[in-house]
Order: sequence, then C-alpha cells, then structure tokens
Amino acid sequence: MGPGLLPRLEPPPRLVDFAILVVVCFEVSSGIVSLTVGRPAGAWLFDLHAVAGFSLVVLLAWKFRRVRVRVTDRTLWDGGTPVSILLGTLAVAALVSGVGWAVTGPVRVAAWPLLMIHMGLGLLVVPVLLWHLRRRFRLPSKESASRRTALQYTALLAGGALAWRLQSVGSSALGLAGADRRFTGSKADGSGAGNDFPVTSWVADDPDPIDPSDWTLTVTGRVERDLRLTDADLSPGDEQRAVLDCTSGWYSDHDWQGVRVGDLLEKAGPTDDGRWVRFRSVTGYRWSLPIEEARHALLATHVDGDRLAHGHGFPLRLVAPGRRGFQWVKWVTSVEVTSQQDLGQWLAIFVSGLD
Repeated sequence: MGPGLLPRLEPPPRLVDFAILVVVCFEVSSGIVSLTVGRPAGAWLFDLHAVAGFSLVVLLAWKFRRVRVRVTDRTLWDGGTPVSILLGTLAVAALVSGVGWAVTGPVRVAAWPLLMIHMGLGLLVVPVLLWHLRRRFRLPSKESASRRTALQYTALLAGGALAWRLQSVGSSALGLAGADRRFTGSKADGSGAGNDFPVTSWVADDPDPIDPSDWTLTVTGRVERDLRLTDADLSPGDEQRAVLDCTSGWYSDHDWQGVRVGDLLEKAGPTDDGRWVRFRSVTGYRWSLPIEEARHALLATHVDGDRLAHGHGFPLRLVAPGRRGFQWVKWVTSVEVTSQQDLGQWLAIFVSGLD
C-alpha cells in the first residue's frame, strides 16, 4: 500500500469520530444482548458483533493516525488528553482481548477467562467514552456525507467481514480454534462426562452445600393448589439432552435426568392469569420463563446418570434448552407461577449470595 493511499481512503475526521461512536455503542449493546442469546436463530448478532469489531480496528487506525501529534507532543496536551489516551488504551485492549479469545478460546489470565476480561474492558469503555464526548464531541457536517463516504463505509464493513472470515478460517487451519466452537463462540468442555465440566457461579452465587433432608421444593403462585416436595419425592423419570452454554466461553452437552416442569404445573394447576414461571435459588438468585417454555424445561437431579454435584446445583437445577448458562438456576428451592415477568431478576442475579 502506497503512503498516500490510506489518507485517500479515510472519510472526513468528524465522520470517522461519529462512526467510532456508533460502532462502540453497537459493540457494547450487542455484547450485552448476546449474553441472553442461546438459540442458533440469534447467530447473526454474534456475526455482526465480530464484523463490527474488525471494522473498528480500521476506524481507530484512522483516528490514531490523525491525533498522534497531539498525543506525542506534550505541549499540545489539554485537560482532556489523559482521558483520551485512557479511552484509546481501553478500546485497543478490548479489541485485542476479543480477537485473542476468538483465536485461542477459553484461556485464562490471572484466573479470569479472557472472554470475561474482554467484557469488562468493553464496559469500562462506556464511562470513559461519555466523559470524552462531553469535551470532544462534534457532529459531522451535512456536507461531509456523500456518495464517496457511503462507498468508503461499505468497503469498511466488507473488509471487516472478510477479516472476520479469514481469522476464523486461519485459526481453524492452524488448530488455534477448534471445530467444536458453537455459534456463540463457546468451545466444548466436559460434554457427556457427568459432573466433570466447569463449575461457575454468577457473581457471588455460591452457597454452602445443601443437606437434602432440610431442603424442600415448593410450587406456588398463580396455581390452584400449592405443592411441597422433598428430595425423596423427586424421581428422575424424565430425561432431556441439552447444551449448557456458559457466557464465560465454554459449552457442555449432556443428558439431564429429573422432573419435567410441565408435570409439576399439571399437578399444581396454573390459573388463567399465570403467564410466567419464576425459578428461585436458595441464594435468592432467580429467573423467569414464559409458561409455555417452562413446561418443556427440566428440573434436573442427575447429569449423564450421576447425581448432580453441589457446584452444579445439587439437589435441583433448572435445565432450560436454548437459554444461556446463567439462566439455568442452580439450587432451586421454589417454582412460582406469576402473571408477569419478574424484571427484578436482573438485579437479583447480581446481588444474590452477597450476604
């Protein structure tokens, strides 16, 4: 590439800055939403997240080329320069960790999965970006938008898509990214091996081992009759094959045995206004499913014929096919039929277990 080609490909400065803002907003929002996507129909979101990430590399290269003099010459600094440098550093670190995870899979850095580091860096970008915008933001002029800039950004996105495909093909050819990667990017770990798959907890959701003689399962809420079951009442007569896809970058495929939620609901008799089913853990952690989806879920007592280990939710764990791992509530102690979705669950999953 000749020395003058990159400047000719570069859109006007304010358009570059605005494009960076749009792409960063998309990356953060799509990254958050993707945590709840567990069905192949949502694969497009992960694909767009990757394409936008590779496109952001080029946008940042244009940006850094333009501002490098203001950063390297200390006499040109103002009060916002240190924050701008911090923002650029975080953005690059988030991109590097994201690409690194895509290439290498679920590696750990100081006991943290690389994917979680990528997420954390991406979230840190948000407050720093907001501060940066307060001092630097300028809307692009209408004159800067043209047919040429439209073609430039079309080429940018096409280049991002090509880079994403080349990365995927190249990593597979080099044996860096296994063929067992799901559409979410997660890699297989412990499939079909009973309890021998990773034990993870969302935030502080990690109770002491449960004595089954002191534990009961209740089915309450918008039902005609409440149920109260002990561990001895739960016979693992139903089986379901399902993939547990964890947001920390791994998945595990198992045969789960337990009690079908639909059978419990039949016994309890949901009333006409019962629309959602809330599953609550002994820690206060909880998640809700639409009642028709919940009927097909399983409350598992066993995995691949082995009784669930404590770390995997003994004595009872929700198995919700098509949902991500953090929605598979562990140590379930109550099933409650409600008339509406419990939006407070988004707070509960972050504070459960902190006491």
